[in-house]
Amino acid sequence: MEVRAPLSSRLSGLDALRGTVMIIMALDHVRDFFHRDAMIYSPTDLSRTTPILFFTRWITHFCMPVFMFCAGAGAYLWWRRGGRGELRSKGELSWFLATRGLWFLVLEVTVMQFAYTLNLSPKNLILLLVLYIFGACLLLMAALVQLPMRLLAALSIAIIVLHNLLDPIAADRFGNWHWIWNLLHQPGVIMGAGRVAFVVYPLLPWIGVMGAGFCFGEVLLMEENRRRRITLRLGLAACAAFLVVRAINIYGDPSRWSGQKSFVFTVLSFFNGTKYPASLDYVLMTLGPALILLAWYYGRAFSVKNPLIVFGRVPLFYFILHFYAIHLLLVLASWMRYGNGAFAFIFHGMPSMGGPSDVYPANFGYALWVTYAVWIGLVIALYPLCRWYAGVKARNKSRWLSYL
Repeated sequence: MEVRAPLSSRLSGLDALRGTVMIIMALDHVRDFFHRDAMIYSPTDLSRTTPILFFTRWITHFCMPVFMFCAGAGAYLWWRRGGRGELRSKGELSWFLATRGLWFLVLEVTVMQFAYTLNLSPKNLILLLVLYIFGACLLLMAALVQLPMRLLAALSIAIIVLHNLLDPIAADRFGNWHWIWNLLHQPGVIMGAGRVAFVVYPLLPWIGVMGAGFCFGEVLLMEENRRRRITLRLGLAACAAFLVVRAINIYGDPSRWSGQKSFVFTVLSFFNGTKYPASLDYVLMTLGPALILLAWYYGRAFSVKNPLIVFGRVPLFYFILHFYAIHLLLVLASWMRYGNGAFAFIFHGMPSMGGPSDVYPANFGYALWVTYAVWIGLVIALYPLCRWYAGVKARNKSRWLSYL
């Protein structure tokens, strides 16, 4: 009979991994709102970026794959009732996933849209970002978890590995039905109910990543040494696969790497994976090191006060809170810099997030060091609130708390 590790040993590692990328995530969103160059060009544009700016963006690439993977693993552990071996029914699991998926979609088109612009104008572009893709994938997973585990694992891996075969197919090929392809594989603008929405995260390959995380939940129930060994091997295999596939430079990413003006920029080109939609190279490049880090986290003794654990246990609360905090900090900084004139532009969407750049002053934004300073201060400021809420969730087992 297999010996199963204590629940806290498994979940603390998963929470710490999630908390790690949540802290990193805030850096990217602060950059979107505060960094001067974010209003003008992409930080991964090798013709204009700098190594430190590229790294500032690149390190945050780990966030979405880890979120998706951990969400799948967390759903599996919920199904197993925290690993006590008492299976909930597949029907209960599907209901759990579907209700949370719908809740995430509602939050995206209401609470988060206001966080992006701080106004409720019906003329605003609707951004379908992180909570949208989480909600959509959770809804799909509500159906997919009915499949046998091996079939779901094979399907998830196939989606991750093969979806780049669809890259040559453009959405406009489908005419009035282009929106289906935008939802599925190619980011783009869709219309509905007189509103314009921009799909930033298509379903592929994210449903595959969440499905793979769900199947990985089996590993989390194993005895500690075996769990660490398998997790480490999977991480190393993903890293090796990335290096091989990327070096061959034929398949795995629509953007090929190439020699640049210097060795450093050639290295940047090699690691400049495509995120929208996330390529095979991108997923391997990020999930591989994340799994290695998770294997290392397994054996660590984390205090409940550790920021990685605190943030990792209240992901949705932190996510919503940090967006509002960033935007309100920018409102304050803009008022201090431009006076009452700031109110003529600050309640529009950010140019870095599809907002109108012509309403913002020339040279709007701040130096990169300011971005880092605001990021560090923000994370420190959010810690007490998140620790308080983590304590509330730990003491109160009400089901409604699981929705935030």
